[in-house]
Amino acid sequence: MSDLNAPSNAPARRGNGSRYLFMALLGLVVGAVASVMIMRAIEQREDPYPHAVMHVMAAHTHALKDAVAQNRCAATDVIPHLQAVRLMSNDIEPAFTDMHEDEKFAKYASELRAAADASLATPPLNCAGVQAAAAKLGEACKNCHDYVHE
Repeated sequence: MSDLNAPSNAPARRGNGSRYLFMALLGLVVGAVASVMIMRAIEQREDPYPHAVMHVMAAHTHALKDAVAQNRCAATDVIPHLQAVRLMSNDIEPAFTDMHEDEKFAKYASELRAAADASLATPPLNCAGVQAAAAKLGEACKNCHDYVHE
């Protein structure tokens, strides 16, 4: 007869809970890494050109507004930004190839170039002029954005 209180030679059984927890955590980490890799691969397939054109134009129009806020409205401070907006406006149709043949889109892009040309033809000499030029450029941008997001 065996004694129930006697030590057994069989190894002690541990729970498998820690092993399952480790595997679950490992699965979460691998899943997160795979998700990030897939998202980056999808991002790389997108054409950065349209976004780049819009970001550069936005930076220069914001620089014009900042010039007014800082009371730095001399022609030497604002003309480079107006020239950059005008130059970048040439890239609007090539950047948005899916809208390349849309007549309204082309009209709005042309209006932006006309607003930039007018600002450069008679450069603003004071902050009121810079503010008016920035407003015309902003209105031209808004018209196009409103049309595209209809």
